[in-house]
Amino acid sequence: MTKIAMMGSIHSDGWSVLEKNGCDVFEITDFSPDSLKGKLQDADGIALRTARLTKDILEKCHKLKIVSRHGVGYDNVDINYLNDNKIALAISGTANAVTVAEHVMAMFLNVCKIIKQSDRLVRNGKFKEKSSLPDFFEMYEKNIFILGFGRIGRALAKRCLGFDAKVYVYDPFIDISIIKENNCIPINLEEGLHIADFISVHIPLSEKTKNMIAKDQLMMMKKTCILVNTARGGIVNEQDLIWALTNKEIYGAGTDVYEKEPPDNDNPLFKLDNIILTPHNAGLTLECRKRMAIETCENILHYLSNRSNLNVANIINGKKIGLEI
Repeated sequence: MTKIAMMGSIHSDGWSVLEKNGCDVFEITDFSPDSLKGKLQDADGIALRTARLTKDILEKCHKLKIVSRHGVGYDNVDINYLNDNKIALAISGTANAVTVAEHVMAMFLNVCKIIKQSDRLVRNGKFKEKSSLPDFFEMYEKNIFILGFGRIGRALAKRCLGFDAKVYVYDPFIDISIIKENNCIPINLEEGLHIADFISVHIPLSEKTKNMIAKDQLMMMKKTCILVNTARGGIVNEQDLIWALTNKEIYGAGTDVYEKEPPDNDNPLFKLDNIILTPHNAGLTLECRKRMAIETCENILHYLSNRSNLNVANIINGKKIGLEI
């Protein structure tokens, strides 16, 4: 019987996909290296949330054929080991685009409409003091700059266009024609930073993208710019962001991700009023959790038993492991 390890809790709809097809599914809650080395030895597949799969753990997975991420990031897996050993790495690539795009819109609107400050003013009995609030803004006809034009970037663009905004896109890995087909305007990074009223980050974290937005880039932005990061902590340099917000170099920000997760209790971001903070839950609505659980488990099931049903675009290292795409 095919054995599938659940590393982290997922919605029961995902379990059902595997169990209805005769898989032996078991959950792991102890993510210590010794525990994982023992429990994963005979697993054919792993459904993975946020725990780390390092080389020394993967070396003990003698039957492993696929790791399927419950999400789209995979910086918690040693992909080089998977590539070298022809083990597939899948993501739930279609499940969370709308969810994260809505989260970005919520952050844009919350910051530009000073919802947090206005709510506090009313609760504190200062209704008549609304003139004391700072200037706030519309999204109508503003310049939106999207870094990365995968599924999430495109879903966000669609929603921004619904606000009659102008949407600019930087993604050197996407054909310009695709950007234009989505009624957006291709632009280089520096020019986009200069003209943007709103910026949203949707690129993976890598050595090349680490600190991609730091002090120099923040200084290029308008004083009225709002920056949102729902991708990965570290793409925006956190200390430089604190500097920019403290010194009003930009208007405000929203972040769902941090350089250290969870962030320390004394993180200076917590003291700033011009940023919205969420606990890396942009893609965790109930609807999205169901979709991600199903897609995560379908990736495993189809890869192991019926590849004609497999969404090969979800296999990140397909070419590396010789999968026909």
